[in-house]
Amino acid sequence: MNRMSHFVTRCADLLFAYRRLLLAVCIAVTLALGLSATRLRLDPGFNKMIPMQHPYMQILNKYASTFSGANTVLVSLRWKGEGDIYNPQFMDALRRATDDVFFLPGVNRSRVYSLFTPNVRYTEITEDGFKGDVVMPGKFSGRPDELATVRSNVARSGQIGRLVGNDLKSALIRAELRETDGNGKTTDYALVAKKLEELRARYANSGVEVNIIGFAKLVGDVEEGISGVMVFFAVAFVITALLLLGYTRSLKTTVLALVVALLPVVWLLGVLPLLGYGIDPMSILVPFLIFSIGVSHAVQMTNAWKQELATDASPLGAARGAFSKLFIPGTVALLTNALGFLVIMRIEIDIVRELGITACLGVLLMIVTNKIFLPILLSYTRLEPRALAAAKRQAEAGRTGGSRWQWFARFARPKPALAVFAVALVLLGFGAREARHLLIGDIGNGAPELRAESRYNRDNSAITHQYNIGVDVLTVVVEPTGFDDACLHYPVMSAVERFEMTMRGVAGVHSVVSVPSLAKVAIGASNEGNPRWEALPRNSAGLSQGAKAFDPDNAMNTPNCQAIQVLIYTTNHEGTTIAHIVDEIKHFVATDKTPNVAFRLGGGNIGVMAATNEAVEEAEVVMLLSIFGAITLLCLVTFRSWRAVLCIIMPLTVVSILCNALMAHLGIGLKVATLPVITLGVGVGVDYGIYLYERIQHQIREEGQDLPHAFAESMRQRGTAALFTALTMFIGVGTWALSALKFQADMGVLLAFMFLVNLFGAVFLLPALAAWLGVAEEERARARGHASKVEKATMTVSASS
Repeated sequence: MNRMSHFVTRCADLLFAYRRLLLAVCIAVTLALGLSATRLRLDPGFNKMIPMQHPYMQILNKYASTFSGANTVLVSLRWKGEGDIYNPQFMDALRRATDDVFFLPGVNRSRVYSLFTPNVRYTEITEDGFKGDVVMPGKFSGRPDELATVRSNVARSGQIGRLVGNDLKSALIRAELRETDGNGKTTDYALVAKKLEELRARYANSGVEVNIIGFAKLVGDVEEGISGVMVFFAVAFVITALLLLGYTRSLKTTVLALVVALLPVVWLLGVLPLLGYGIDPMSILVPFLIFSIGVSHAVQMTNAWKQELATDASPLGAARGAFSKLFIPGTVALLTNALGFLVIMRIEIDIVRELGITACLGVLLMIVTNKIFLPILLSYTRLEPRALAAAKRQAEAGRTGGSRWQWFARFARPKPALAVFAVALVLLGFGAREARHLLIGDIGNGAPELRAESRYNRDNSAITHQYNIGVDVLTVVVEPTGFDDACLHYPVMSAVERFEMTMRGVAGVHSVVSVPSLAKVAIGASNEGNPRWEALPRNSAGLSQGAKAFDPDNAMNTPNCQAIQVLIYTTNHEGTTIAHIVDEIKHFVATDKTPNVAFRLGGGNIGVMAATNEAVEEAEVVMLLSIFGAITLLCLVTFRSWRAVLCIIMPLTVVSILCNALMAHLGIGLKVATLPVITLGVGVGVDYGIYLYERIQHQIREEGQDLPHAFAESMRQRGTAALFTALTMFIGVGTWALSALKFQADMGVLLAFMFLVNLFGAVFLLPALAAWLGVAEEERARARGHASKVEKATMTVSASS
């Protein structure tokens, strides 16, 4: 008996010697963690979605108290009656809506902008010099003369296309949210979203249409869609239960498998509050993935237990035999799953790290529930006579060679294996070609987490078309050094102007706003409004004519212009558009040689997306190398064979490339929500290969079978459960494709694909590789070497005695 076998035997002895005590402990832990799970709360956060260590985000944080951030809410009121917005009814609705937004929880009240807020002003040049005031006159009551004044002030303020729609039929309220309040309490985005919907309903009968977008509203819509997620979970659970009952023909084993598969979910949800974690709406799918993996391993254990019962073993003996057979491959497979989730944490985005921690913890807990709790429960279970009879018939068919799994044995022979290689190479070539079209970041307009027809995306489209500035903005901060007042130095202002002019000509840029462009308007106005004077003078005295544009209250620069903001509004937030604009900015920065002037990316929601996309692109290769490296290491330690590593790794590699091709074909971008899918699919898919290869190795070494017969036997003992669980997970996860949440639908399609195709790789490509790599010869040589060592050891003992 080798060391590993001795270790497993010792574990089995301890497990079943103390099974009653361990059972009591498991039940107590389940009750305690189930009670703790009731305290779990959804925990969304804007900063959790951002790679805070990225250089762009360092700039965003540096100027967070000075310039507007990316966490904004936009509320647009559109007049549905005749005429434009300059009527008492609309203005009253806009005033009251502004107050509602102003008092939303988490709002930075100094960063609320509306026609009714005092930070929205106009400036004009008169015979007496500059004149400016708030757009909305004090004690506005809606009289016709006041409405005419407001109309004139708005036109002079430059807010048409910004806070007022181009067709004068709508007006915008813009507010920035804090991540935490003054007391350090995290903003309740669900509450903010609820208040915004109440605002929408309040003005539905006031002759206005309300459109609302922003991160808080998106979180609210996602959380609302989670109720639908729960429905899909319930449907998947019912489908799994029915398929499991049809497969096992035993109500007892079906209930046991489902209960044990749910246990790590309950334990996980109970542990998270104890660790101080909530669960993010974007991670809500993790518990179901844990359940799916749990079902897979529970089916393998109950299947092995039934096969032991078919040899007339007692329930206790069968449980012991099943534990001994599956403890090593099952634990290695689960550790591989855990490592797969763990490498996700390499991405420096909190939500991805939380997903990695949550999933990794769930899988580690599954080792306890599946490898300890389930065998104990099985040792107390008596299989129904009908199910036992079916198990005996299957065992007899396997012994007499009449097993239906003999058909698969042909793929473990060299000549049929060539056909498998040909198909695999064609798929690999096709996948590699299509995968080149995989894009980083979002694809399409609106929020990619929701369907195109969702209310949020319809609101996004409406706001985008009504205003010039759009809803997607990239902030570039210009940092002059060595100047007392940088805005009065021509080289600085000229560099910013050149940058603005360059960006206006970049594809994907909608418009650009900067201090020099605003200053030129003021300078022209100071010179009788002559457009010929709308230029930057070469000296400080001339530039001082545009001093009104340098006012820090405009939120375009800091005092003395130590930092100047340039706002680049984009046509959309697709990954390709963002990448192109960022590349053009970097090219300008590299070629512009203005001394002591630095251009820093970047804020706004596009800056956040740019940083996130770059973090995802950088992490993709490292993450895949990490997970495949981890799998290689575990397989080498377990099987001690490079042939085993290739047999298990190669199918996973082909499927990963095909998954990228599928994403490109379906128009799904590689981003925070989809990057973990490949890791999850690889982590789960490796189970099939480990279970099958372990049994092949055993049949060749211990039973002396050739490779085709060893593979047929491994399919009989392990393949049945593998095929069943792959089909079950494929159907269960595939139902997500109907979800109202697009990120869930995308993840469902990709995971269903990987679960099923990974099985095909293990069933067809693994034995074909084994046939050509000489696995059978290697294992027989090892068996002979082991037998020789045992014989020498026996002779030595005999001689000494």
